Amino acid sequence: MKKNMGAADRGIRVLLALVVAVLYFTGQITGTAAIILGVLGVVFLLTSFVSFCPLYLPFGMSTTKKDK
Repeated sequence: MKKNMGAADRGIRVLLALVVAVLYFTGQITGTAAIILGVLGVVFLLTSFVSFCPLYLPFGMSTTKKDK
């Protein structure tokens, strides 16, 4: 797996995952919404830690800095 996520992309994903966690643990989201957002938050964290997003592959996207 070649890294295709830059630092800003990873930071935003971690921030969104933390927001979902805070909303869940404060009881602001419950039920189906909590499950869906929780799974999305976990996916965001995992992709951030490995710096690879499988959804970027079919589109040839990359948010890493290009070497000049």
